[in-house]
Amino acid sequence: MPKLPKPPQRPRKNVVFEDVLARLDAHERPYDREYLTSVYEFTRDMHQGQVRRSGEPYIIHPTYVAYLLADLKFDQTCVATGLLHDVLEDTKIDKQVLEEKFGAEVAELVDGVTKIGQQEYVRRDEAQAETFRKMILASAKDLRVILVKLADRLHNMMTLEHMSPDSRRRIAGETLEIYAPIALRLGMSKLQGDLEDLAFYFRYPRQFAELETGIRQKMKVARGLLQRLAGQLGDSLSAAGIEAEINYRVKRYYSIFRKLRRQEVDISQLYDYLAFRVITEDLKDTYAAFGVVHQNWRPIPGRFKDYIAMPKPNLYQSLHTVVIGEKGQPFEVQIRTREMDLVAEEGIAAHWQYKDQGAESGDPNILWLRQLLEWQKEVQDPREFLSALKIDLYPDEVYVFSPKGEVYSFPRGATPLDFAYRIHTELGHRCSGARVNGKLEPLKTPLKNGDMVEIMTGSGRKPSRDWLNLVVTSRARSKIRHWLNTERKRESEAIGRRLLERELKKLRQSPRKVLEGERMKEYLSREGLGQIEELYQRIGYGKIPLKRAVERLVADADLKSPEPGPLRRAVDRLLPGAGPVTVKGASDLMATLAKCCDPVPGDELVGFITRGRGISVHAATCPNVKNLNLDPERLIDVEWARKAESAYPVSLAIETEDHTGILARLTEVIAKESSNIRHFEADTTDTGRGVMSVVVEVRNRKHLDKLCRAIDAVKGVLVVSRSSGGGARKRRPPAKEGAR
Repeated sequence: MPKLPKPPQRPRKNVVFEDVLARLDAHERPYDREYLTSVYEFTRDMHQGQVRRSGEPYIIHPTYVAYLLADLKFDQTCVATGLLHDVLEDTKIDKQVLEEKFGAEVAELVDGVTKIGQQEYVRRDEAQAETFRKMILASAKDLRVILVKLADRLHNMMTLEHMSPDSRRRIAGETLEIYAPIALRLGMSKLQGDLEDLAFYFRYPRQFAELETGIRQKMKVARGLLQRLAGQLGDSLSAAGIEAEINYRVKRYYSIFRKLRRQEVDISQLYDYLAFRVITEDLKDTYAAFGVVHQNWRPIPGRFKDYIAMPKPNLYQSLHTVVIGEKGQPFEVQIRTREMDLVAEEGIAAHWQYKDQGAESGDPNILWLRQLLEWQKEVQDPREFLSALKIDLYPDEVYVFSPKGEVYSFPRGATPLDFAYRIHTELGHRCSGARVNGKLEPLKTPLKNGDMVEIMTGSGRKPSRDWLNLVVTSRARSKIRHWLNTERKRESEAIGRRLLERELKKLRQSPRKVLEGERMKEYLSREGLGQIEELYQRIGYGKIPLKRAVERLVADADLKSPEPGPLRRAVDRLLPGAGPVTVKGASDLMATLAKCCDPVPGDELVGFITRGRGISVHAATCPNVKNLNLDPERLIDVEWARKAESAYPVSLAIETEDHTGILARLTEVIAKESSNIRHFEADTTDTGRGVMSVVVEVRNRKHLDKLCRAIDAVKGVLVVSRSSGGGARKRRPPAKEGAR
């Protein structure tokens, strides 16, 4: 297995408290030595006797977190919080003690970091979603909360080998999905790169080893080329009278890995893996240097980006271009001033200044967090919040203009409808069409860089559920969903009332007498409903079965008889007994496994109330769950029945090298793992790879994971994943975060 990647200037070793102070001194950050020493000694005493999973004393972890924060040039308060960040969670000390000893500010920050990890949820996806909701809320008040959490995650990633294999894969995946993008969103590209490369190593160890070996071999040949190119570039800039610092590097491993997967090529076909950085003294020299580069090397069309004129939302500024060097070797050149380089590398650490009143509210990173804080109030479901947060985290932006010339940035794929909701909620609600660059375009049209967008409105226009499939921004989705939910409640209330009254009339009951009687009050109290309107809404949604509600409300002697009467028999026919899945708190509801994802025992489940077909049960990571989350009112908790041991079909997607005999090896491995093959298809791609689709029978998740590992170990297998509906996915069982 390859050696772990070492983050630049952050050697993988245990640091001591004096190293923390040395980093503060090196970056000329003011601090009170006596104060920080007392914080360290208190932390050491509180964690006395505690050890990490590696067997090392626990004090190593908070000390290293503080070291990372000092290395990132943050202030004394942030460093003190890093030292204390686990005290409230892992010891008996309370917040009041911290406030008395180290001040209210530090106590509040430590409390904020502690609350992020505390969960009351059973479901892993809900717990993860709520963690990030809390992180955003706490960080909107003081950004240092998220900075401590990022440093904490980085050190845990650096020591992740002490966790179980499944935990390593889960935590690494979470880091790639959330923590690294947050670091990038805050402009901290060095920290982001460290997190990504470590997560890449633990999430895809075999692919990491192959990539590292391939890059090392390429660099043996390319090192001389890099030196020649650097010399030529330096001479050309000097001849043009431009003073600049030039350095070069191999791009980050995870960045290369993503490019290989996106382009569906292997390491032998990778050419664009080298990057030069030109650091100039002033702005005018950046554009002059750009001209020199294009005079000396042929540029690749479409690969020039001017982030100086149009900075990224995280304040990143630079000129990017890709040119062709000798022997057809492409390489990237980034050109920026020294100040821009500092912001690009350190992000918020470079331009963030803490004052007596707190953070600068005009900082774009804080504005982003405040926007998240606003719309999250309208999102009740934590998983829905997490899905929207992921969209906002990825910085692949497009820039468009309003008719007044104002510039707005959006995630790639945004539509005129996103633009309308960005301007004003009512403009979005009444949007009837859009002109893009003066031409009428459908609302589903993806916006491109430089588009000028004008929104048209109609007085009778209103949002529809289809609009949720036309937008990508969290703001637009939350505004549309809020409007739909409000309208749906009104509609469901009317439907529920009409259905209930009609059913009561069929039983020759007076709707007014039943609905306004004491039995109704008792029923509402028993169901935990405050008002009868809530009952109507739930019946209208389908969340409370109509016949069950009538059964509870009507004083029918038949229902109290030891022998089931006609109404009871009718209900029993409509709602058969429990199968492999049961609905929590309502064992009489019919639940069926969805065919799109074929969940198996051990999978986390999501139940969705259908209209007239009972409960449809999906695996929590089924691609269709994203659409189900559009209507959270119809989600319901489901669980596997205790006796659920039978064969379940699961679809697997296997990507292989085109080797002779690989089909035989695969079928042999599947048979050895006591799994039956129901269906098997194989094909080859244009790149010469084998693509196989196989439906196997498994008993549960544990059996499935064991089978996938066995298939993954077959020579020539590149990727094995569980396919469902519209795509493939990989899933692992939960484990506790961190390497403590």
